[in-house]
Amino acid sequence: RIFVLGIGFFTLCFLMTSLGGQFSAKRLGDSPFTIRTEVMGALESRGVLRRMSDMLEMLMKRMDILARLENSTDFHKGDEARFPLDRFQPAAGLMERIQAIAQNVSDIAIKVDHILQNSLLNGKVVEGRRDQCEVPRDPKYPDCAGKVEWMRARWTSDPCYAFFGVDGTECSFLIYLSEVEWFCPPLPWRNGTTALPSPPPLPRVQAAFQSDLAPLLELIGTGKESLSFMKKRIRHLAQQWLRAAQRLEQKLKGRQRDKKHILIHIGFLTEESGDVFSPRVLKGGPLGEMVQWADILAALFLLGHSLRVTVSLKELQSHLGVPPGRGNCPLTSPLPFNLIYTDYHGLQQMKQHMGLSFKKYRCRVRVIDTFGTEPAYNHEEYATLRGYRTNWGYWNLQPTQFMTMFPHTPDNSFMGFVSEELNKTERQLIKANKVSSMAVVYGKEANIWKGKEKFLAILNKYMEIHGTVYYETQRPPEVPAFVKNHGLLPQHEFQQLLRKAKLFIGFGFPYEGPAPLEAIANGCVFLQARFNPPHSSLNHEFFRGKPTSREVSSQHPYAEDFIGKPHVWTVDYNNSEEFEAAIKTIMRTQVDPYLPYEYTCEGMLERIHAYIQHQDFCTTSSPPLPPKAKSPAMQSPPSPLALSPNATHLVWSPSTSQDPHAWPPLDSLQVWVSETRHSCTETCRQHGLVCEPTFFRFLNKKEVFLQLSITCDSTEYEMNHLHPAVAENVHECYLQKEPLLFSCAGYNTKYRRLCPCRDYRKGQVALCRDCL
Repeated sequence: RIFVLGIGFFTLCFLMTSLGGQFSAKRLGDSPFTIRTEVMGALESRGVLRRMSDMLEMLMKRMDILARLENSTDFHKGDEARFPLDRFQPAAGLMERIQAIAQNVSDIAIKVDHILQNSLLNGKVVEGRRDQCEVPRDPKYPDCAGKVEWMRARWTSDPCYAFFGVDGTECSFLIYLSEVEWFCPPLPWRNGTTALPSPPPLPRVQAAFQSDLAPLLELIGTGKESLSFMKKRIRHLAQQWLRAAQRLEQKLKGRQRDKKHILIHIGFLTEESGDVFSPRVLKGGPLGEMVQWADILAALFLLGHSLRVTVSLKELQSHLGVPPGRGNCPLTSPLPFNLIYTDYHGLQQMKQHMGLSFKKYRCRVRVIDTFGTEPAYNHEEYATLRGYRTNWGYWNLQPTQFMTMFPHTPDNSFMGFVSEELNKTERQLIKANKVSSMAVVYGKEANIWKGKEKFLAILNKYMEIHGTVYYETQRPPEVPAFVKNHGLLPQHEFQQLLRKAKLFIGFGFPYEGPAPLEAIANGCVFLQARFNPPHSSLNHEFFRGKPTSREVSSQHPYAEDFIGKPHVWTVDYNNSEEFEAAIKTIMRTQVDPYLPYEYTCEGMLERIHAYIQHQDFCTTSSPPLPPKAKSPAMQSPPSPLALSPNATHLVWSPSTSQDPHAWPPLDSLQVWVSETRHSCTETCRQHGLVCEPTFFRFLNKKEVFLQLSITCDSTEYEMNHLHPAVAENVHECYLQKEPLLFSCAGYNTKYRRLCPCRDYRKGQVALCRDCL
């Protein structure tokens, strides 16, 4: 009997504890995706209450049986009788307590029944929708079913899906795919609760030129040698930047300019990309990229735009609004920036963490790309099919979204950098102090000097040779003893060395850096090697894998093509006689310091201002698709082009109205036909012009061939970066099928290409005469 009482009391305590756990463990959450879980919890609690009530009733029956047995036995006789009777005196009180608890449990069970009934009635619609959602069959959303199938299998692969409310049910998949992404139609029963108003567009505020660079220096931050280098450069050029901003402000005469919200993410300085530059800043590593980024920051800030600067992935995620997870989901809010300046490393990081938002906002990106990306490498499908796929490129951006250090190819936008300008007094002082027998070698790394003993021996016959090669303990073995090596010099000391030297000589590497322009600006003659054959990705390791087929005929093609003699000499270093003769002539030649306008502070401000105000890759309409067959009654619209007076090329017809928003202005267009071995870049340059890829859409018509008296037995649309073009030997004409492949670069001996050319401002090749 004692054992039965103990078991009963223990069971009662256990059931009460379990019941308390059931009630305390289940709490209604805020998320609409927790309804089913809470209902199931309540059902389980009701079952526990019922089982507890049944067990209490059974316990009372057994206690009643024990009481009757007690009354019918002889245990009350003798001395032993007192013990059982004494022990059973409290039993009646225990029975009363058990009956009271059983009644309370029964009452609780009835109340839970009422609550559950009301809850199920109220949640019936939602629960039914949640359990019975079907994938809609809407032709406007053909990818919906496939995306739902993917979500079923992979929704746990990234925590960001749970962040947006996905919990593994069909309805949560459809809610996500219709409200966060856009692959499925909105669910009708969600219209009243989840439709969010469209965010207001970024406010239009007028930009004002800045007159103090101190806020920019604070904005750049600290913690990296690279950042310190850039800030030091900005401080050094501060007065030139401020004077240039004042001159441009006067030139624009109060013209209205929109203030842009701009994010600058320097991807190659992030820890995730390795940040190989910062540790090498003080060891003579490549500084060209950091020079350019410092100048970009200064120009954007002085033009009056709002900037945010990041050099870490964590900061990038914070500024963009990236949801927690692995980057598969879109951003949590609309992008708060009109423009994003980044590099290839940053572009890859953005794609990895923005989900579908990257495709939506990539038109706002500007990629700082040192060597350029040609259209054939940029178009992913074409690059893959035609063998142009490399480790870079294939982003399907508008080619002019890539911005280069030099005007390599008009397919990209020329961003550039600045060199220090000299005032009249400084120019006169430099000319007076030049040492005609002093040469400085271009190259801070010891391996550049390897194999150059022959050139150095000839040069040493006429000039004192100076070097700036980094070394830690002793002279690098590659540098001959007769060279006066200064080691790595701070920028201002290097400038002083250039101001004394007569000659700045390059040994073929590094390619296209800023130092030759700095030397020429300080009154040096730049001597460089001619490459025969030209270096390219086909025959030189340095260019292999870069998204360009450009052929480099010298160490610094810009200096060769846009500056030339007497400031720049390009000779065959394999010809000792030519090399020695060039040195003798240079020693006798007097040159003034020279800096192209496009590499001055004002030139760069002018160029970036024009890009920001006129380049819009988010609203540019695509060229029309290939025409369908027309009936004889249908007439083609008259061509906006007309034959030039001397009948050599086409120009924009004076009688054709222009789109006032077109940039560059259409009256700057000229259409020329290339030779078979010439690209459009070369063809336009031969006529004193620049190839303008945005004009290709006006050439991509059969009528243009007829206007140029080109016979076309057939005309086909193809995806080819050399089109529009004509194969004259067979009278076949080809038009461009893919607008992203319009390209100034490239040639084929089979084709003569149609080339859109434009004029340009003196010293500012990026802008036409009326482009500012």
